[in-house]
Amino acid sequence: MVLIANPIYDSVFKYMMEDERVAKIMLSALLQKEVIKLEMRPHEYTGVTQRKISMMRIDFAATIRNEDGSIQLILIELQKTWLVTETLRFRQYLGSQYIDKKNVPDKNINPKGYGLPIVSIYILGHKLGELQEPVVYVRRKYLDYNSNPIETGVPDPFIESLTHDSIIIQIPYLKGKVRNKLERLLQVFDQSYCVKDNEHIMEIDESGMEVEEQLVVDRLIKAAVEPEVRRDMDVEDEILSEIESRDTTIMMKNREIELMNQELNQKSQELNQKSQELNQKDQELNQKDQELNQKSNMLTSMISLFKKQGMTDEKIAKELNITPEELIKLLK
Repeated sequence: MVLIANPIYDSVFKYMMEDERVAKIMLSALLQKEVIKLEMRPHEYTGVTQRKISMMRIDFAATIRNEDGSIQLILIELQKTWLVTETLRFRQYLGSQYIDKKNVPDKNINPKGYGLPIVSIYILGHKLGELQEPVVYVRRKYLDYNSNPIETGVPDPFIESLTHDSIIIQIPYLKGKVRNKLERLLQVFDQSYCVKDNEHIMEIDESGMEVEEQLVVDRLIKAAVEPEVRRDMDVEDEILSEIESRDTTIMMKNREIELMNQELNQKSQELNQKSQELNQKDQELNQKDQELNQKSNMLTSMISLFKKQGMTDEKIAKELNITPEELIKLLK
């Protein structure tokens, strides 16, 4: 058993992938194609420099050998995160790769200005929805209207520069999976190997490892004793703690807002009910006013008629069964 640094940490992952041999081994296994030449592009390393989210991004320009023996230059966009992340962040970064002029080969070898084909690789420290495979390949196909494969003229550089394949690794599902070469390599990400009370260090059984697997493990053994890497892991823990504290605060605030909204909704319903009751009373009062107006108009007409007949006010009041005061009001 040997002790290695935990590559789920950005600092360790960066240290591991900066070794060209190790990077070739990992990317060849993921792509299922031989990586002949590899060039690391300038990358964005967030997580230590920002306090919002931990996300490692590395770009590689890779020369690969296809199954038919042809040689191809591609761009590999590698992103790793240990937290549940909005897909918009991945989309924004992917979009920036499509518009980056550096991803268009020299005009002498690329007169039509096609961009490099992109393969995006996502290493996730969390589970996706219902997908339970540790490694998921999303590949394009050239099909005609009837869904028949198109073989002539494939691959087309125009289409290759505008669409891309993806590889998604779900770290939680790597536990106990050693069914193939790739899964054996990815065991260094299996968090069940973490040393108790110290997530920085993992304990791996190196017996029976092949040469390529041993090279990856050796690189991580070096990372485990590298002072700068160990210091960066401590910083990442602090950031994660801050993120968790922030998320807890947000969750509590959201709960308070939800309770306030429930109270407001309840009060709103009570006010609506009272408003309906008042409206009903208003309608009743309006109806009574109309009835009173009708009665008043009728009495006024009768008073006018009795006046024409020469009846006195006292007699009219008695005839209509109203008081003299009511009669005076009606006359006014």
